[in-house]
Amino acid sequence: MRGVILFAHGSRDPRWREPIDAVARRMGELDTGVPVGCAYLELMSPDLRTATQALVQRGVASIRIVPLFLGVGRHAREDLPRLVEELRAAHPGIAFSVTAAVGEEPEVIDLLAGLALRPGITSKP
Repeated sequence: MRGVILFAHGSRDPRWREPIDAVARRMGELDTGVPVGCAYLELMSPDLRTATQALVQRGVASIRIVPLFLGVGRHAREDLPRLVEELRAAHPGIAFSVTAAVGEEPEVIDLLAGLALRPGITSKP
């Protein structure tokens, strides 16, 4: 069984995680057979190690880590690869893979451009 971890930066504001949790919930609706966890680099929990442990306890054989970053900054280039190497050392029987940052995907770029051009977008308080 494969699992997925949505990996995001984190924030002091607890509401910041709401969209990340919404993506995880939607994934569960789309495919009930894929365990999904969320993990945060800093300021929020769980961290990547804890989220990985939760999926391992559910019996996954592989984990796909999806960085929910718009761009590839230091966190995606340096921090995440280091963390994944630590996970590989701690869980040698688990196959880990890391996708590109979601902001690099053409579908996301198209979606964001379309949203930005759509009339009537209002901010939420």
